[in-house]
Amino acid sequence: MLDSVTWGAFTLTFTVLGGVGTWFAYRRRGLRSGLRWAAVTLLVPAAYFTRTLKMLSQIGSAIADWAASFVWNPMVWFGLALTALSVVLFVVAARLPGRERRTKKPVERGAAPSALPGSDPELAEIEALLKRHGIS
Repeated sequence: MLDSVTWGAFTLTFTVLGGVGTWFAYRRRGLRSGLRWAAVTLLVPAAYFTRTLKMLSQIGSAIADWAASFVWNPMVWFGLALTALSVVLFVVAARLPGRERRTKKPVERGAAPSALPGSDPELAEIEALLKRHGIS
C-alpha cells in the first residue's frame, strides 16, 4: 500500500497537470471548456482529502488478489462449474411445460361479467347502460 506522502505527491502531480490543461483549454476553447477542465481537475484533490483514492486502491488490490486466486484455485473452478450447472437447470426448468391448475371454468370471450355467479347487480346495471350506448 502507498503511504500518505506518495498519495500527496500523486495528487499534487495530477492537480498541477490538470491546472495546466485547464489553462490551455481556456485559452484555446474558451471559458466553458476551461471550467470543465477545472471541475475535473478538482476531483483529484477532492478524492485525496476524502480518502477515496486510498479506498479505490484497496478495492483494486482486492480485485487483483481475487483474480489471482481465481485462476489457480481448483475449488473456485468447481464453484464456477456448480454455478453454470445451476443456470442450466433454471433455463431447462423454465422451458418445461408445467402443471396447470384449473379450479374455475374459463370465461368465454364476450360473455358478460354479470353472468358470473356472485357478481354485483349494480355493476351489471352499469355494464348494461354502457353496452346500450355502444361502449364495451
